[in-house]
Amino acid sequence: MEMVNIKINGIAVSVPKGSTILEAARQTGIEIPTLCYMKDINEIGACRICIVEVNEGRGFRMVTSCVYPVSEGMEVLTNTEKIQKHRKTTLELILSTHDKSCLSCKRSTNCELQKLCHDYGVDQTSFEGEKPVYEMDLSTAHLVRDNNKCILCRRCVAACKQQYVSVIGANDRGMDTSIGQPFDLPLNSTPCISCGQCTAVCPTGALTERDDTDKVWAAIADPEKYVVVQTAPSIRATLGECFDMPIGTNVEGKMVAGLRRLGFDKVFDTDFAADLTIVEEASELVDRIKNGGVLPMITSCSPGWVKFCEFYYPDLLPHLSSCKSPQQMAGAVIKTYYAEKMGIDPKNIVSVSVMPCTAKKFEIGREEQSAAGVPDVDIALTTRELARMFSRLGINFAALPEEEFDNPLGDDTGAAVIFGATGGVMEAAVRTANAWLNGATEPIELEAVRGTKGLKEATVDLNGTELKVAVASGAAAAKVVMDMLKAGNPKGWGFIEIMGCPGGCVNGGGQPIQPQYVRDTVDLKAVRAKSLYDQDKSMTLRMSHESPVIKKLYDEWYDGFGGHKAHHDLHTSYTPRKKYNF
Repeated sequence: MEMVNIKINGIAVSVPKGSTILEAARQTGIEIPTLCYMKDINEIGACRICIVEVNEGRGFRMVTSCVYPVSEGMEVLTNTEKIQKHRKTTLELILSTHDKSCLSCKRSTNCELQKLCHDYGVDQTSFEGEKPVYEMDLSTAHLVRDNNKCILCRRCVAACKQQYVSVIGANDRGMDTSIGQPFDLPLNSTPCISCGQCTAVCPTGALTERDDTDKVWAAIADPEKYVVVQTAPSIRATLGECFDMPIGTNVEGKMVAGLRRLGFDKVFDTDFAADLTIVEEASELVDRIKNGGVLPMITSCSPGWVKFCEFYYPDLLPHLSSCKSPQQMAGAVIKTYYAEKMGIDPKNIVSVSVMPCTAKKFEIGREEQSAAGVPDVDIALTTRELARMFSRLGINFAALPEEEFDNPLGDDTGAAVIFGATGGVMEAAVRTANAWLNGATEPIELEAVRGTKGLKEATVDLNGTELKVAVASGAAAAKVVMDMLKAGNPKGWGFIEIMGCPGGCVNGGGQPIQPQYVRDTVDLKAVRAKSLYDQDKSMTLRMSHESPVIKKLYDEWYDGFGGHKAHHDLHTSYTPRKKYNF
């Protein structure tokens, strides 16, 4: 690799040729502040916060470090008095049109603009003038846009484009510029897939998940309601970040303890429903193979992916498994099997989920998600919302003891745990298929489908029959897969896993927000996923069909695999959607 010799703040360093000044500074332990920059995604030099002074033999001048390449002999100054004054002026200009209601903002203390203003001593602006006022977009079930807090960094636009969807962008010009939808349509009139990736990268409170915590507080306070909660596989690997724990810390036991202290009547694990999903999908796949059903079959656990297919590939909907997602299966079992066992009217059960995904808020309102005649799940919270509930109640999360989920819907297998990572659903399914068809007693380690790559493939030997499988994460990778299916499935895939978010649920739109410099320098997807794979490896039961809860459920309630009752409770259907509602 060709290296370039430069000086940063008087210190000689060698960095790879082609590096930007920002990248070179990071390699030397210097963090230049940014607001618009996202590595490889949004490198536009728009916010001007990353300005530095550069001398290339003609005297020092100001450049934006995020897009300016290094050159041999370059001298860089990153924090002179001139630079600090420039950044402070830029921050004041941003604040001149910014809604500064920081005390009540969800992003307070975790806002990149707020931190920079604190660092540079900016608490007011010298620039007063016209200040545009925008109505909040409250049209969707999953998201709230408040353009009064938008700084036009365009990170959300880049994230949406990365997801192939591109339903948001810059409208108008100059002082009238705002981020919105084509023709100023409300967001629910566009083919937004509810993935929430825009909320994860917004540096301020302009884009946030819709907060449903007040609904949960009201339910817990109602003596007539029996309030249960379920938590998705990935939450245990991410929730700790909201309380300053290292990325990837597994906080399962503390999370359960905290949920009990919030006042839930029962704390269940969505993992049991992940195991349930595997055996249902396996039964469906075998049925399709034996009876000439549509192949390849594609998983349906990710509501963002399902919505993407309904909008962009409606003609390929028959490829989707009809299985509900683990969230919805858990809700269905709680309001049917569990309700009857406990003698509780399903109408009096409030079923709450804690999910990594903002699209889950949309999913709970889908049709055919009511096994007991009432919604399977009533309220879907994100990881961030749960953290705020703990904080409101004054729970010292780090000091909580380790507690276990409630039975019978708290037991799981390692196969269920890895659902939170891209490739986890496929590996879990292959483990059970390998056991059923090859008589394997040890779980297969399907390394080929692990990792954060957008598209992965593998070939599995199932009792002499080769099954070619594919795993895609992120809507852009999903598009590649679907275009190949439209072209005739030239690779001969028989089973496909697709997740709507890059890296799977560990990188869902409802996960803890990390500053952009962390997202640029740490592979969050890989670190969080490792926590799940580590837990899987430590567990006694690692194949879904081994779960005693699943065995008991089918013996007592569903009368064996593939039965009519299981199909009624645990399966759904899909609807082609119009891309725009004019």
